[in-house]
Amino acid sequence: MSRRNKPSARKKTSGKKKNSEKSSNLDKFLRTELLDFLKRNKKSNYTSKQLSVELQLFNQVANNKIRSTLDRLSEEGKVDYLEKGRYQYAAKSGQELVGKIQVTNAGFAFLLMENEEDVFINPTNIGKAMDGDTVKVRVLETRRKNSKRTSGEVIEVVARARTEFVGIVDAVGKTAFIVADDPRIKMEFYVNPDNLNGAQNGEKVLVKFLNWDRRSPEVAVLQVLGKPGENNTEMHAILFQYGFNPEFPREVEAEAARIPQDFPAKEVAKRRDFRDITTFTIDPVDAKDFDDALSYRTLENGHIEVGIHIADVSYYVKPGGLIDKEAFNRATSVYLVDRTVPMLPETLSNNLCSLRPNEDKFTYSAVFEMDENATVHKRWFGRTLIHSDYRFHYGEAEQVLKGELEGPFKTELDQLNKLAYKLRDKRFATGSIDFDTPEVKFQLDDEGKPLRVIKKERGDSNRLIEDFMLLANREVATFIGNKFTNPPLPFVYRVHDQPDMEKLGRLAEFAKAFGHLVNFEEEGHTSERLNALIHSVEGKPEQNVIESIAIRSMAKAVYTIHNIGHYGLGFTHYTHFTSPIRRYPDLLVHRLVEKYLHEDYAENPVVLEEQLKHSSSRERTAAEAERASIKYKQVEFLEDKVGEEYDGIISGMIESGFFVELKENLCEGMVPTWSMEDDHYVYEEKMYAMVGRNTGQILRLGDSVRVRITGTDLRKRNIDMALVEKLEKETA
Repeated sequence: MSRRNKPSARKKTSGKKKNSEKSSNLDKFLRTELLDFLKRNKKSNYTSKQLSVELQLFNQVANNKIRSTLDRLSEEGKVDYLEKGRYQYAAKSGQELVGKIQVTNAGFAFLLMENEEDVFINPTNIGKAMDGDTVKVRVLETRRKNSKRTSGEVIEVVARARTEFVGIVDAVGKTAFIVADDPRIKMEFYVNPDNLNGAQNGEKVLVKFLNWDRRSPEVAVLQVLGKPGENNTEMHAILFQYGFNPEFPREVEAEAARIPQDFPAKEVAKRRDFRDITTFTIDPVDAKDFDDALSYRTLENGHIEVGIHIADVSYYVKPGGLIDKEAFNRATSVYLVDRTVPMLPETLSNNLCSLRPNEDKFTYSAVFEMDENATVHKRWFGRTLIHSDYRFHYGEAEQVLKGELEGPFKTELDQLNKLAYKLRDKRFATGSIDFDTPEVKFQLDDEGKPLRVIKKERGDSNRLIEDFMLLANREVATFIGNKFTNPPLPFVYRVHDQPDMEKLGRLAEFAKAFGHLVNFEEEGHTSERLNALIHSVEGKPEQNVIESIAIRSMAKAVYTIHNIGHYGLGFTHYTHFTSPIRRYPDLLVHRLVEKYLHEDYAENPVVLEEQLKHSSSRERTAAEAERASIKYKQVEFLEDKVGEEYDGIISGMIESGFFVELKENLCEGMVPTWSMEDDHYVYEEKMYAMVGRNTGQILRLGDSVRVRITGTDLRKRNIDMALVEKLEKETA
């Protein structure tokens, strides 16, 4: 080889080395950038093309490199490969995670992760954990191309969510066991016969967890609830199952009994006196606590003054007292089918704080000067003294508004109703969503047996109260949020985040099958499109199902100090001010407003946020208890109707069957796929449908069907049904 060729050879070798270094540097860059980006966006998943856009690498070489790098990261378990070429940040195998476990009725569980996808836990890996427990989980594997989800195993129970459970005593003798009411608890509890507390075989009991040192967890009987199937037994069982005691501790009742019932002159002098102004309440006919009242008067300038007066619970319940601690633990009143379990002892909720007619009462008020278009010109917040002139129930107020009854205060009711309509129109014009889901109530006999299931009707009187309560809640939050900005003061906000756009897309697909066209892909005006859809289905057979899917696409409203607005109402500021008798956050709001009005700004935001998280959690639990009591009464109502046929609408679907809501009484049961003898049906999730493999028959969510009641199970709160026939689509 000549000398003149050597430099050329060296140059060629150097070029290869540089290209190799560039490739290696690009690989390192891509690994780092991809992992950092995916980690920052743990809840989202992306295709390689989307990631090239996000990283601003648009050439084909980079695109190919991104795909190969993602595949390597997937093989290493650092990235999850999803279907259709999508990738997501993955938890590392062997990593130990701490969080709450959610156990399903089917027996498997999930570790709930706040900013990442939940970790699946096989029934054999749940160990000694129960639903709601805080646990430590070891990640077993991450999702690859051949697996669907990250899975893990419970290696430690950090804290028990519950230590008390409800169940039925089984096999009393040398040994005894308790079969739990909660279907998520698959094992039996062992109880030493010495710890039965007089319970007999077959009785329903409340038990306390002692330990789990043997094969079964050991418990002791705290209280015998009674015979299964008896109304009081079952309602108490539901309350205890969800952590609500129907009775207050004696020391709490004693503290409530010691509260003075007089009106000290010194306190009266501090308050704005509304006793000479027309004031009344409007509540359900069976209400016992009246926590809000409206006052009305016409001012000299022609404007209308509306006072929204709320029971001044904060005057009677002081922070740190026994009543306050008990109210915080409960966080809310609970409304079962046949009873209310109050947040406060009845001395307060039904007496001292209840705005009963013809009695002076201390209140905390939001007072507005408004014109005939419901525009607020002035607002005032503070402590007041009122005297309610009359107690309306909704039905009576409705009759007065319709002119069917010559009742008192018709002029005032009519004027308030006109203002309410104006407030409502403004709310919808600014993005409030008009959900009006049906609710049921039961007509019960003396023993609590359901005789009829009745759909609750909402008229102008209901909406009138709702609109003025919304006004007060919005204005209080707006006042605090705008007045105290430098620095912002910690406050209680009721917030509602943006809806899940992917779920809205599925809603649009489903609605299309019924001829309702809606496009959520265009930016903005989502609430207007939702309202248009809701109005288009009003009165049609598919209304309940479409509204149900729409609601499921919404985020859950929660309490927090971080204000992001309330999407569902279309409000930039919103709180809960109007029900301190039955909601602990409202009591906190009253205390904070009073403090801030008097320039006392010492409030710990960390402590407040923890209180609000607890309140949000208890609110969800109370709603579950309410639904459980409704479901129990629905099953009980249909118990003697096995064999009868009803028309219904398919309201939900899972792989093992579909749910049907009966049109006549809104009871819901399940038709299992194994009971459908005409074909083998397969659940097609994207179609919201069951498809017959041989016949091709399609049963969709929202279809009208005729079903037969085939069985009921009160213990499991199940209604079993069989499909009789699919009905032709109805037209409105």
